[in-house]
Amino acid sequence: MEYQEDDFDLENRMVAPEYNPEDAEVENPLRPKCLSDYIGQEKVKENLSVFIEAAKQRKESLDHVLLYGPPGLGKTTLAGIIANELGVNLRITSGPAIEKPGDLAAILTNLNPGDVLFIDEVHRLPRTVEEILYPAMEDYAIDIITGKGQMAASYHLPLPKFTLVGATTRAGQLSAPLRDRFGVVLRLELYSPQELSKIVQRSAGILGIQIEADGALEIASRSRGTPRIANRMLKRVRDFAQMMTNGVITYESAKLGLDRMEVDEIGLDANDRRMLRTMIEYYNGGPVGLDTLAAAIGEEAITLEDVYEPYLMQIGFLARTPRGRVATKAAYLHLGITPPNSDTDDSQQKLF
Repeated sequence: MEYQEDDFDLENRMVAPEYNPEDAEVENPLRPKCLSDYIGQEKVKENLSVFIEAAKQRKESLDHVLLYGPPGLGKTTLAGIIANELGVNLRITSGPAIEKPGDLAAILTNLNPGDVLFIDEVHRLPRTVEEILYPAMEDYAIDIITGKGQMAASYHLPLPKFTLVGATTRAGQLSAPLRDRFGVVLRLELYSPQELSKIVQRSAGILGIQIEADGALEIASRSRGTPRIANRMLKRVRDFAQMMTNGVITYESAKLGLDRMEVDEIGLDANDRRMLRTMIEYYNGGPVGLDTLAAAIGEEAITLEDVYEPYLMQIGFLARTPRGRVATKAAYLHLGITPPNSDTDDSQQKLF
């Protein structure tokens, strides 16, 4: 079984949860503006509504909020909802975009009282910028030093009270001092197929797409629990429905469209299945080292670790062990391959 270089098209993966520029034209009009329109994440919504209403009654700014969870679950959307519910402006930036303390100072000094500042990928803020952010979050003031040597001067700049909303996919990489300064910490979970089905139907209504409940559920069940992927699939399936069923997305047209795009019933694409098949057919299911596996399928080790493995581990198809990666019994069954007998499994387990 030989793979061509074109077999692994990571930039155009249908099931990639990371933001893609082409998602903008679909996502922007679909983002809900208030908590009542936001589907799913019930615990987060309930707690957030209490915090927002309490802050509005006291006529104070909301405490700083940290949103964390896998990409594509709606962290940016929630930041917009918080600003809208509070009736204030939203300023958006990202951690890597703020390179120097002066960049952050410029943003903070231009805020109005009560404004919401949303920093995406907040764990990627440079350490020097973080040091400026600490007093800004706690004391609503920053100290800036200008000049060098004898010409150096320190300025104390008071800031209007604002709400910082930080979003991260890797909460563990946040420094402890920064994490401790967030008063509200909320984790976003993956969505159920039923919740995603409602999101797909809502999106279809906004985009003027006719869709049946079965078709929406079929798209939702293959979306890896992520609204961003569901909306992306809806856009692609719409083309198949337009050519096959007069523009109406039915169960049959959704299934055929997603099958043609090689996304199976649980959201695995061709790249995921090739990785699992390589482990099973070449290395008896593992354990196989990450570098060895990367060389076997012609991919970078960091790509396998960051792009492929997280979802395969979430659904129990892949296990990390001290000796390498192992394909589980569930992976064998999904690919229609007879798993090794229990004796082999027991002998493998003894290795660890």
